[in-house]
Amino acid sequence: MGAGGPQRGVGPPDGGWGWVVLGACFVVTGFAYGFPKAVSVFYRALMRDFGAGYSDTAWVSSIMLAMLYGTGPVSSILVTRFGCRPVMLAGGLLASAGMILASFATRLLELYLTAGVLTGLGLALNFQPSLIMLGLYFERRRPLANGLAAAGSPVFLSALSPLAQVLLERYGWRGGFLLFGGLLLHCCACGAVMRPPPCARGRRAPPREDSAEDSAGDAPGEAEAEAGGAGPSQRGAPPGGHARRRLLDVAVCADRAFAVYVVTKFLMALGLFVPAILLVNYAKDSGVPDAEAAFLLSIVGFVDIVARPACGALAGLARLRPHVPYLFSLALLANGLTDLSSAHARSYGTLVAFCIAFGLSYGMVGALQFEVLMATVGAPRFPSALGLVLLVEAVAVLIGPPTAGRLVDALKNYQIIFYLAGSEVAVAGVFMAVATYCCLRRSQDAPSSPATEGGSSDTENAEAEADSGPLPASTKESSSLEALEVLSPRAGSLEPEVEAEPEPV
Repeated sequence: MGAGGPQRGVGPPDGGWGWVVLGACFVVTGFAYGFPKAVSVFYRALMRDFGAGYSDTAWVSSIMLAMLYGTGPVSSILVTRFGCRPVMLAGGLLASAGMILASFATRLLELYLTAGVLTGLGLALNFQPSLIMLGLYFERRRPLANGLAAAGSPVFLSALSPLAQVLLERYGWRGGFLLFGGLLLHCCACGAVMRPPPCARGRRAPPREDSAEDSAGDAPGEAEAEAGGAGPSQRGAPPGGHARRRLLDVAVCADRAFAVYVVTKFLMALGLFVPAILLVNYAKDSGVPDAEAAFLLSIVGFVDIVARPACGALAGLARLRPHVPYLFSLALLANGLTDLSSAHARSYGTLVAFCIAFGLSYGMVGALQFEVLMATVGAPRFPSALGLVLLVEAVAVLIGPPTAGRLVDALKNYQIIFYLAGSEVAVAGVFMAVATYCCLRRSQDAPSSPATEGGSSDTENAEAEADSGPLPASTKESSSLEALEVLSPRAGSLEPEVEAEPEPV
């Protein structure tokens, strides 16, 4: 059968050029998660120049985060059409243009549209493709790779926050935004190194033989999109063949485990980012000098740098990997309890202690969240599930920080904010653990029918076939190679099925 048969020996390289891709993911993740928090250093200057309150200025970071999360499905579709590399290059240009234009803003609305919408959209077009590409290169070492890539967030946060303070003091917030816009052009360099691994391109070869149109008409970018697991519709299928595959597998919403994960992420996003966004202003209002207040975010970052790779390596252990959802819920509970216990921290020493505990639990959450999603839905449905999760999370991000800022304006009291944020994250952790143990254990132990595993329609079968080629096939925690062996024969048998249908006509 040649290249069209099952290739059990072919899989993610777990190294090689993957380390370069991991480095690019490190940078992109750092900008995506660290940048909205670092912008909070400019809040007091923005409040003074525009005569606004905490709630008004908090919308800048909230819109940026909402665009990062809410445009997940859009990013999936663009990757499908054009590939990871062009999408990330365009995203880097948009992110840079947004901050440069924001430096000329004369109203808060202009800041919302430039620093919020444009920069947030650019970061989104870099973030999701980088995660998809990372999954192509790592399978056995995937938890460690996720942890190392996630460490980009604290590294960049620890560097961007003091840098923002220096730029604010020397050039004002306008000069700081302008220089940050130039810094975001590094995202373009990260996008330039994103190429699908040779094994993924080799496994995508057989479907190209279905028609001359596919073999000659597909752009290289679309080949990257297929390798990324968000493959395009089967435009080369002859008349009477299979229906075109969907760009987004919304059927994943019917998965009970996925529904539990979505609810957990929504509750988590309501309060997870609030302490980090308001921390600098809270310290300044408590009498801490500006430079030392900005350094608090660096402390969070330093601890986070160690926590994320360490937690990723821990989650990759054979005994713990099947129980990653419980480890994730434990991290959420620890983060929530940290917020609750530190609500009355006012001295610099207690704030430093809070930053250490918060950075540790926050790093565990960041290292595990996407690993849990991969283990929950499996590799073939990960791109669609990721886009839908980010969309739901965007709603929570638009609610959490702005509401916290409005409460600060109305009550002049930060303790209530810490209580609310901590309780929301703690409830998310408890819900994740209880739902996983009580509601999902029986369904996970029950044997799945062939229709459930392979899809209930020809379109879903084609979708599973397209997704199984490039992505690391890790459907359940303990059967990643078995999933690849099951899906690969289907990829080889799909081609004769399509060719055989027109013959009786």
